[in-house]
Amino acid sequence: MPVHVSSEIGRLREVLVHTPGPELLAVTPSTREDYLYDDIIDVDTARKEHRRFVAILERFAKVHYVTDLLAQVVGNREARDLLCRETMDVVPSEPLARELTELPDAALVKLLIEGREEEPGPLARTLNERGYALPPLPNLFFTRDVAMAIIDHVMIGSMRYGIRWSEELILKSLFLYHPLLANAGILYDGSLERRLNHTLEGGDVHPLRRDTILIGFSERSSPGAIDHIATLLFQTTTITNVLVVVMPSENTAIHLDMIFTQVDRELCVVYPPHFVGPERLPILHWRKGQTQMKEMPNLFAALRACDLPMEPIFCGGDRRIVQEREQWASACNFAAMRPGLLTSYARNEATLREMEKAGFRIVPSVDFLEGDQRIGDEERAVLTFEGSELVRGGGGPRCMTCPVTRDDPWD
Repeated sequence: MPVHVSSEIGRLREVLVHTPGPELLAVTPSTREDYLYDDIIDVDTARKEHRRFVAILERFAKVHYVTDLLAQVVGNREARDLLCRETMDVVPSEPLARELTELPDAALVKLLIEGREEEPGPLARTLNERGYALPPLPNLFFTRDVAMAIIDHVMIGSMRYGIRWSEELILKSLFLYHPLLANAGILYDGSLERRLNHTLEGGDVHPLRRDTILIGFSERSSPGAIDHIATLLFQTTTITNVLVVVMPSENTAIHLDMIFTQVDRELCVVYPPHFVGPERLPILHWRKGQTQMKEMPNLFAALRACDLPMEPIFCGGDRRIVQEREQWASACNFAAMRPGLLTSYARNEATLREMEKAGFRIVPSVDFLEGDQRIGDEERAVLTFEGSELVRGGGGPRCMTCPVTRDDPWD
């Protein structure tokens, strides 16, 4: 089975991405909050930045595109029927349901991602107002949020906000029906979750080792969902330790990966106020077989208790004002190609200086892709790329990658 992910840092072999496209045009100053955006994005620039990012990924891994795999999946009648039926559960419309069943495969994929505008009536035409019969998916390029590979299984996120529920259905159909994403089964299907306050998103789920997972209790995830998923992991996988970071409810840190990512076997990048000093967040440790969680002194003590010692690298360096600015710009959000080889936005210069102090060479992606700079097999390095528009979406390289296959870095 292709799907196997037991860590954040194992050598990346296969990954799932989505290049942002016309669906982003729905995000306007008047609709941005509905679509969970703090700003609006220039689509052409975002696409160029994303293509550069994917060019880096392609040097290390096989890259699967959501649109390509979905076009193949909807050619399967069973998959197409499931996807159309469950989409209509989210957005009921009999005329739209008929249209979905009759569309050619490519047109169906385009409609599911870019949405379908409503035909305006007399008042809407007079006021020049348009709505969507099927909303577009401008957050889909953050593929990590919606699907999570855990060991050989997959979890489909239970997204906090309804505007992202259709994304669950698309990613679920891929992992259910596409042979390139074959797996041991969907451990948790958030697209079917109907309980109130049972939400969990992939930005909060960090597999660290085949026996240990770190989960953020953030504004987007809930205690009930974390309890349920931890129990499933204990029952079904090799996971024996669940660490929980109890996060503040604030829009600067909607997911754990906005304040923490592991970057090498014994290194992580953190937003210092949340993990060091008097403002540090509560950390809970749940061991398999125990009925109570234990509160730990801090994240690093909890990791040592799991025999996973890590040292922090400070996002933004030592100055609080710089820490805050760069955390907002996804400075903690790295994607690992292998242990110690990462991708990052180029804009977070103070964080990159801290990476240099920790032994990482900073390599602009253009120099790497054109062959002007090479990276040694065991060398620590950060490949940087421009992301001035992508970052406006509220995420970074980790958010934009859904790993399908990683080697185990502990073997």
